Order: sequence, then structure tokens, then C-alpha cells
Amino acid sequence: MDEIERKFKIDGFTKIKLSEFDTHESLKFKKNDAEKILNQFKSEMDELQEMLYATNRYSLLIIFQAMDAGGKDSAIEHVMSGINPQGCQVFSFKQPSSEEYEHDFLWRHYKALPEKGRIGIHNRSHYENVLICKVHPEVVLKEGIPGYNSVDDLTEQFWEGRYESIRDFEKHLDRNSTIILKFFLHVSREEQKERFLERIDNPLKNWKFSSFDIEERSHWDEYMQAYEDAINETATDFAPWYIIPADKKWFTRIAISNIIVDRLRSLNLKMPELGPDEIAKLGKTREKLMAEKN
Repeated sequence: MDEIERKFKIDGFTKIKLSEFDTHESLKFKKNDAEKILNQFKSEMDELQEMLYATNRYSLLIIFQAMDAGGKDSAIEHVMSGINPQGCQVFSFKQPSSEEYEHDFLWRHYKALPEKGRIGIHNRSHYENVLICKVHPEVVLKEGIPGYNSVDDLTEQFWEGRYESIRDFEKHLDRNSTIILKFFLHVSREEQKERFLERIDNPLKNWKFSSFDIEERSHWDEYMQAYEDAINETATDFAPWYIIPADKKWFTRIAISNIIVDRLRSLNLKMPELGPDEIAKLGKTREKLMAEKN
């Protein structure tokens, strides 16, 4: 097993504590080599994606979760920049709309799943329903679920049911040839502070800053517990979590790229081969084209 895979993969066989994961880890990699390594991964990912698209048998769902300023946007930008846009779809999930509140919490995410042959990237995901909703349980009441009229009704049994729904949803996707990779970009509270200050001090990054982010920062410990619970409850062999150190963005991108490429490699994809009849048709078509007068 690859060192990155072995270090950061969580498949549910053992319970984890986020406090035991180093957000500043970079293994044996050096920043000076990062660009070259990342470009190598992007080149191979481009080839693998073309085969994924051509074979049209599997789809790949990549989920990114992180605290604010955790680096999700930049990871998507740098890791996936070599991918053919025709075979890749990116969805960023914000607060649900009134229409989405009229359906179950998985509905809008199911609608955004990648088709066979394509890569789907979810910037935030159905996990918000056991993250922000757990830190701010009043949000759940907007769903209008019978029997849940106050936050006091949201017992552990409710959250256990929600985790079960997520596991069942992902198992269904796995049975139907969707590969699932879930990345939690684990940034430290200190690094988040530095990134917030950069957004404030740099006029070109002011647009990224929101006072709401500071309000959520005050719930840091609650979010860490919510993430820890969600990972422990939903990490499986068919839909593993990867806890990626996110204090060093250059290493975060290498780790994510490495994991995606390894997973695509494991599918042993090959370009479709034509049978004798199709090859004969190509020969006849070529003869016809060559016989045309300019």
C-alpha cells in the first residue's frame, strides 16, 4: 500500500481521534519538489480520466470537506486543473433552497451525482447534514420532519439514523459502480487564523472573507467533534475517508492527487477495443474519405 494511503486512509475498522492527526505533516516530500510531483500526477490523471470516460463503466465521486479556509477551493483548482472539463463536474453546496427543503436531505446531492465515465466533485456535500446541522441543530427543523419540533427532539437516535442513511446511500452508489473518495482537509486553528488574516490584509482576497466565518470559528471544538463522529460513523471499506493534513497546501495537493491516481489505477482501465466488424467498417470509411475529390 502507498505510504500516503496507509497514513491517511480511514476505513472504519478502528475509531479515530482527530487530535491525534498532525495537520502539519508532509511525510518525505519537499516543497521544492511539489510542483514537479503534482504535474506528474496531473498528467497521469488526465490519461486515466480519458480511459474512464471512454470505457463508460465507472463514475468517480470526490467529496471535499473542511473548516472554513481549509483549502478546498485551491485543492480542487490545482489538483483537477489537467482534467478535461467534458468529463468532470464540480458542485458547491450552499444553504438549501426552499425547493430542496421540500425533499429529503439527500435529494439535492443525488441529483448532482456524476454520470458513468465522469468525475463528480462535491465541494461540501451531504455531510453538511451531520456537521453544520449538528453544531446548529435548529437548521434541521427547517426540514419539517414530523415529530421533530424542537432541538430537544434531536436525540442521539436521530443522528444515528442520519449516519445510517448516509452509509446506505453510499453503499447503493458503490453497488452501482460509483467510486467514492472522501477527503477531510484537516487544518489547524492556528493556520485558519493566519489564512483569515491574509484575507483581511490582502485587498485581492477581501472578497473571500465573511464575518460568518469568524462566528463559526467560535464553534471550533464542536465542529471537530462533529467531524470526528461523522468520520467514525461513515468510514467504510467501500467509501473510505482520508484525513489530509492541510496546513501545507502544497502537500495537501500532492496527497489528494496521489490517492485519486492510485484509485483510478486500481480499476485497470483500458481503451475499448473494436471488434473485427467495426474495424472493417473503419477501413471502408477511410477508403471512402480518401476517394473524395477535394
